[in-house]
Amino acid sequence: MNTLTAHTNTLAERVLSRDSDRMLVAITGAPGCGKSTLASELARRLNAQGRKSIVVPMDGFHLDNAILEARGLSQRKGAPETFDAPGFLRLIHALKTGEEVFAPSFDRTRDLAIAGSVAVPDAAKVVIVEGNYLMFDEPPWSALAGLWDLSVRVNVPMPELRARLIHRWLSLNYSSAVATRRAEGNDIQNAQRVIDRALPCDIDLNGEPAQNG
Repeated sequence: MNTLTAHTNTLAERVLSRDSDRMLVAITGAPGCGKSTLASELARRLNAQGRKSIVVPMDGFHLDNAILEARGLSQRKGAPETFDAPGFLRLIHALKTGEEVFAPSFDRTRDLAIAGSVAVPDAAKVVIVEGNYLMFDEPPWSALAGLWDLSVRVNVPMPELRARLIHRWLSLNYSSAVATRRAEGNDIQNAQRVIDRALPCDIDLNGEPAQNG
């Protein structure tokens, strides 16, 4: 059994053991740890077992590049201060009502957020939210900790994170030098910040679950 399958089994068993009108599951960890792949696989498994589930990415709340440039934050994109954290908090409160909600997503290739691109129907029993700062000990992000029904952290060693973050830029057709510079100049700093300011989660998963997130 590979690591992704084992992690998915662990989470699916925990989710299916609980019955609620709307369960919010947070999957968090440093950039490059595999959050998005694990979230997608968990949703696929739960849907296959009859528990209507959908993934909502935190990355849809990236501030637009024009705003980042105006604030001198272009080179720090992905840091906590480059997101609409209050807007994200409002979304999570709306999701807890169990009603239909529309959320944004993020297109990494085009480097922009797409408004209203994720529909969360009222029939969705499980909403899997994935993102770097879901259990993060800095305000206003720390206000999220009490909103999750289940919080999960994916832990991956920093050397592996570094390799993945460089590969992420290489996959977008950047040269090796530029990919390394972008990863080391920003992404790895963000990853270390996530690790240093981590709040305790209900479940810690150690290993290398997948290629994205």
